[in-house]
Amino acid sequence: MQYRTLGSTGVQVSSLCLGAMMFGKWGNPDHDESIGIIRTALDAGVNIIDTADLYSGGESEVIVGKAIAGRRDDVVLATKVSSPMGPGPNERGASRRWIVRACEQSLRRLGTDHIDLYQVHRPDPATDLDETLGALSDLVRTGKIRYAGSSTFTPSAIVQAQWTAERRQRERFVCEQPPYSLLVRGVEADVLPTCEAYRMGVIAWSPLAGGWLSGRWRRDAADPSSHRTRTMPFRHTSAHYDLSIPANQAKLDATTELSGIADEAGLTLIQLALAFVTTHPAVSAAIIGPRTAEHLHDQLSAADIVLEPAVLDRIDSIVAPGTDLNPDDAGYSAAVLADPKRRRRAVVQ
Repeated sequence: MQYRTLGSTGVQVSSLCLGAMMFGKWGNPDHDESIGIIRTALDAGVNIIDTADLYSGGESEVIVGKAIAGRRDDVVLATKVSSPMGPGPNERGASRRWIVRACEQSLRRLGTDHIDLYQVHRPDPATDLDETLGALSDLVRTGKIRYAGSSTFTPSAIVQAQWTAERRQRERFVCEQPPYSLLVRGVEADVLPTCEAYRMGVIAWSPLAGGWLSGRWRRDAADPSSHRTRTMPFRHTSAHYDLSIPANQAKLDATTELSGIADEAGLTLIQLALAFVTTHPAVSAAIIGPRTAEHLHDQLSAADIVLEPAVLDRIDSIVAPGTDLNPDDAGYSAAVLADPKRRRRAVVQ
């Protein structure tokens, strides 16, 4: 297992990060089996685990807490905040009120007295960044978290957060967690260079493109439907998998060609996909999200693979650098882009 420094923190993390989204009712509801998968990953050298309060309504954090009991000091523990956790209007977002309360709840579920990396799951346009960073700074000072990070922030939001931290003397985001894969390369154009400029770590989510790069999505596959389309309550909608959408047809074409490259290189598509993400110099770790022990084995096999330049060049010929084949896979759209009213000048009568 390779280890890399997380941005400028000095903390060493494994190049593969164990994502815990599939532990609990969203994926594997068997706690003992999930705990076994987590411990197997730790035994293999994985030392960073990423979860979120949202995952299975907090159940994922409970499972992770059970799994790392007795091994807490060996784990860089990351979780996230801001997604809805209840019906109340203040049970979400990045306000001081919610961040402090949500952190306490995550600490209880995880069975620990501190979180190593506490990340804002998505931007919260309703909350001033200074308020968010102020709350996170207080949590650092009280020892409840060690570092703060962001997830799926736009480049402008990443820069704004860095400037706010400097000008207001707040703790800064030390890393960003963007979507990045062979099929979702948009972050290469702006997010990854921005992170490098600010010496931020990068923990890439969905390096298998939501299952597209698992090896099952080929033109000759009888039923390439994804487990996530049946179980996930958010994000994984028909827009990402419906083959009647031209952008998804383009993903299928690319996946078929990429499978051929993997075969010729003597690799599985999973190995090619994970090695591609960890090859980028800005990436600290790629998140693997196994649901079963077999999934974990297949993904851990990519830990020490280095792709030859010729293979990378062939990949570029199929999916151009800086390109998202389906824009819906980018993970987040700023309100100014999502709402037509926000990008059109009002007509004066």
